[in-house]
Amino acid sequence: MSTQNVPPRARLEPERVGLAFAALCALNGAFVPAVAKLSTASTDPFVIAALTSACGGVCAAAVLAWRGELGILVQPVIGPRLATIGLLGTAIAYTLFFVGTSRSTAIETVLCLQIEPAYALLLSWLALGHRPTLRRVIATALLLAGIYLSIAGGDSGTFGSGGALFLLATPLTWQLSHLITLRGLVGVAPHVLTGARYIYGGLILLIVLFGVHGTAAIPPLAASGNLWPLIGLQGVVLYYGGTLLWYNTVLRLDLTRSTAIVVPSIPVLSLAATFLLVGEVPSQRELLGMGLTIGGVLAFVTAPAIATTKVRVPTATAPIAIPTDRET
Repeated sequence: MSTQNVPPRARLEPERVGLAFAALCALNGAFVPAVAKLSTASTDPFVIAALTSACGGVCAAAVLAWRGELGILVQPVIGPRLATIGLLGTAIAYTLFFVGTSRSTAIETVLCLQIEPAYALLLSWLALGHRPTLRRVIATALLLAGIYLSIAGGDSGTFGSGGALFLLATPLTWQLSHLITLRGLVGVAPHVLTGARYIYGGLILLIVLFGVHGTAAIPPLAASGNLWPLIGLQGVVLYYGGTLLWYNTVLRLDLTRSTAIVVPSIPVLSLAATFLLVGEVPSQRELLGMGLTIGGVLAFVTAPAIATTKVRVPTATAPIAIPTDRET
């Protein structure tokens, strides 16, 4: 239906709802590093990764079961591909993320994750033939300079401890899962992709966890304090819920506008979240690096589209690309 026949008020309503979802998505993403830092403070980060993914998987399975779509996950053709994005986008990604977070500050965590546009630029060129524009190359160089300035040679010695290396590798696994989505899962509904990622990823991590450590690895409820509420908050709200918030945003706003609102907002909002939850205050070096990183990400995501996919916001909360048949 032509928008000329739609009243102005009716056209504005989806936009207002989309802006509300964008604000919630950015707010949700801002708490991811700080909560991850809290949850990994006293427990093995791999245990946190497995239990967090399992919580997200239970929620995803309930949604798919309610919609009568659980059977899609085991279809002969797409089932193995869905399992692979679960392996890459959740099992490996969350292992790297939580191990890295446990060895880094929350501020360093959110800054390291901003490297994802650089991976997107490289992989889309090598695997999909999308030649990078000069603007995107410059924007990528800017954000890489900001990340390096923030975490290299600082007092925390993050590179020496290896925390940043795990975190910098995390977005690469998300981008590799994108390639599988774009090559072999075009047309699969976003909520099915999201559900498969958490269900398969959670199952893989639980199998490894029980195989290596047995049931003794599960923290007892009576002695875990706030750990289980944090795990549930991460799996259900910050990760699975955050993904759904992102999808609801891009369904109502164009991709460029959605990303330009959400992506640069997360590092800024995370400053308040990390201060409130873990008491971290950024250094002048980190603030300068964050400014460069935000500028690079903003220049990158507002550049003219060069691909026919809605690539997700580069955070831990929306880890699946959304295939589309046309530009947004």
